[in-house]
Amino acid sequence: MDRRTMLTGSSALVAGSVLAGCERNLGEAAKNETATDAEWIKVRQMFPLTSGAVHMSSMLITSHPAPVSAAIERYRRALDADPVVYLENNNDRLTEQARTAAGRYFGVGASQVALTDSATMGIGLVYNALRLTPGQEILSTEQDYFVTHEAIRLAAARNGATTRHIPLYDNIDTADAGQMVDRIRAAISPRTRVLALTWVHSSTGIKIPARAIAGAVADINRGRDEADRVLFCLDAVHGVGNQDEDFTELGCDFLMTSCHKWLFGPRGTGVVVATRGAWASTIPIIPSFIDDGTLDAWVTGNEPDGATTAARMTPGGFKAFEHVWALPEAFALHDEIGRARVKARTDELASQLKEDLAGMSKVRLRTPRPSDLSAGIVSFDVEGLSPKSVVRGLREAGIIASMAPYATPYVRLTPSIRNTSVEVEAAARAVRQL
Repeated sequence: MDRRTMLTGSSALVAGSVLAGCERNLGEAAKNETATDAEWIKVRQMFPLTSGAVHMSSMLITSHPAPVSAAIERYRRALDADPVVYLENNNDRLTEQARTAAGRYFGVGASQVALTDSATMGIGLVYNALRLTPGQEILSTEQDYFVTHEAIRLAAARNGATTRHIPLYDNIDTADAGQMVDRIRAAISPRTRVLALTWVHSSTGIKIPARAIAGAVADINRGRDEADRVLFCLDAVHGVGNQDEDFTELGCDFLMTSCHKWLFGPRGTGVVVATRGAWASTIPIIPSFIDDGTLDAWVTGNEPDGATTAARMTPGGFKAFEHVWALPEAFALHDEIGRARVKARTDELASQLKEDLAGMSKVRLRTPRPSDLSAGIVSFDVEGLSPKSVVRGLREAGIIASMAPYATPYVRLTPSIRNTSVEVEAAARAVRQL
């Protein structure tokens, strides 16, 4: 019997044992858990996820929770009934409500928030909008993702700047916060204008010490002119929605994220948050439909007054408006639960999964176990099996895992507040049986 046939056969057995036990235990959990645990089961019940699978895929794309779905449907019906009039009468107000809700979540005013369709769009917009000059440098790391590397490559090609990638650490098993901060500090040169980093890496799940790095950058910037200060840009997509720092606490100049992952927001939404000074260092790429004087300037044949704003950096065009307008419901859900509690629960489930995987002799954990160096992503290898075959085997067993699209891929399981400890046990048991 070849390995694929054997894997498929064993997966069928896992599906029969793991999922049956999972559904049975979830039923018992709903009856017998403490009040606190019952609340997390209540969160799980907001999502119309199939009961015959364990969904550990928050890092990819969300299932809409009930409040978000209801808001989308409400706006969809209104648009379908009278699209032109409803859009004319409500778009400005509802779009501003979305920016306000995002700003409240990140600890800033709505005027610092640009709306996008995804983290990828936000990253591309920011790096390619920056006012760079020939000879200036964009610094990133070898561990950052394709989207960051490609966006800064395109930005450098347009502006005559250069890019440089440094190793953030030599070995993830020995990486620590101090080492990462020291490497970034030492790598910043007089030519460095942009520092392009990722808060939580989608390959290994390592979480960088963003606040400490921001402090090191601030120290360097004290001796620089405004046009030469280092702009710290952070892809925060896998930290927003499961960590407890807001924009001001992180200390970066730009933060780019999707809202349709850990935040459980409407699919096809994202935000960029930046300081006013950082926005002023950009030139918009796509015309905006938010009225901040740009349209009036065009009508009168003049140039817009003032520096670039978040409003001007919000791409215009006709969108899935009902999704944009439903954004406040997602932020409200996290506000109601409490960001500190969301982080604690995510850490709890991820730690449980890491402990279970670390105890398996043929599994190598690729994510740091301490919560100060990790978030919700748990990456690992299984000896003798390719990541693709492990993901396939787990899915055949009803465990929704994924594989990191890097040169060296790993298997990923990503427990979130919509999961239960029983589901974590089921996922670990499925890995062991594979």
